[in-house]
Amino acid sequence: MTEKKYWLGFNIVPRIGPIRIRALLKHFGTLEAAWHADSSQLLAVGLDRLALQNLVTIRASISLDKEWEKVERLGVQLLTWEDQAYPRLLREIDDSPPLLYVKGQLTAADEWAVAVVGTRRSTSYGREAAHQIAGDLARNNITVVSGLARGIDSEAHKAALEAGGRTIAVLGCGIDIIYPPENRALAEAVLKSGVLISDYPVGTQPEARNFPPRNRIISGLSLGTVIVEGDENSGAMITARFALEQNREVFAVPGNMNYKHSMGTNKLIRDGEAKLILSVEDILVELNLSMVSQHAVVREIMPDNETEARLLRHLSSEPVHVDEIRRAVNLPIAEVNSALALMELKGMVRQVGGMNYVLARESGVKYVID
Repeated sequence: MTEKKYWLGFNIVPRIGPIRIRALLKHFGTLEAAWHADSSQLLAVGLDRLALQNLVTIRASISLDKEWEKVERLGVQLLTWEDQAYPRLLREIDDSPPLLYVKGQLTAADEWAVAVVGTRRSTSYGREAAHQIAGDLARNNITVVSGLARGIDSEAHKAALEAGGRTIAVLGCGIDIIYPPENRALAEAVLKSGVLISDYPVGTQPEARNFPPRNRIISGLSLGTVIVEGDENSGAMITARFALEQNREVFAVPGNMNYKHSMGTNKLIRDGEAKLILSVEDILVELNLSMVSQHAVVREIMPDNETEARLLRHLSSEPVHVDEIRRAVNLPIAEVNSALALMELKGMVRQVGGMNYVLARESGVKYVID
């Protein structure tokens, strides 16, 4: 808790984001040391004058203990890059948030997540498509991620809940503020079988500039992103761009060519940036999620262990033969074969023929070994 409150402190300081946090950690070792460093040291690490001024001002004006108490009163969990519970998929994107405010409980099942997003000005067709896709994803044990906004996002959350599934809502404001306000009841329902997440400090208002950056979290938490409706300049298209930059799959629901809010999705399909989907099966097949129930059972039977960790250290996007893996980890071949078979069921590795193995999602996710 002592160290984590300094993560909380730096998260309040404007102009200190993921790149500068990494630089501070590399130089000082801990954020506690960085928080107490003098101005000359901080400038040497690469803070510009404005970032330094912000830090000095906030350092002198807030009590980290009181900020921590504020978070505790809200029942919020703080997750940093250093926490094992920090979402694995999100950890792998270049600009992953150093600190997450989490209300509710993330689970291992949330590693199988798909985002469903779209315009706030949705049509009845769009809402029906979002409801069907999100509901079918939930019925296939896939966590549905969205942004709690009006229109398509709200429909996606509702459908996942109605199907008895899990859903994650990523906020563009402090986790103590629900926006839009008419979605308070929906947010409460999400918490019963899902999670609210924000990377903004408590009390942050839902300003327009907050929402584009939060969209990187929606796509970053997800194996793939489904765009249901959105014009060319919509937030949904920003989410699609983030997903493409993160090497995650993008899917789009085709729409009426004469309708403004179908222009974005139709162009994604036309330009080959998104895969056209007609049903949830198109998503499940593309993301190899048809056996999530079996994956979940195996994960419960055999959680991550040292053998898996050792094997993962020697796997990448390049095929490696099982004999080479065995020599590298210096384990009996029977143990290696058994572990690899279970890891394949978990969706962690993939056999590409001739007893050669690669990381299962080498295009977008690399496994972090602590």
